[in-house]
Amino acid sequence: MPAEELRLVVALQAKLKARSKVEVVRRGLRLLQESTDRELLRRAYREASAATRASAKAELAELDHLVSEGLEST
Repeated sequence: MPAEELRLVVALQAKLKARSKVEVVRRGLRLLQESTDRELLRRAYREASAATRASAKAELAELDHLVSEGLEST
């Protein structure tokens, strides 16, 4: 491991009170995996939203005339 990266691991080990350098690396890998998983989930939601947006707008337009149904005029 390059000296600069080793210094970073050692500094994080002290800051996190980790028992070993390996624990620091493992925690970093878990965080990277979690952030990657979240980004994949965000992308899937964006794609699903885009795919259903047109049909949702059409459905709402069809129901628009019912908005004031049953309300009394004063």
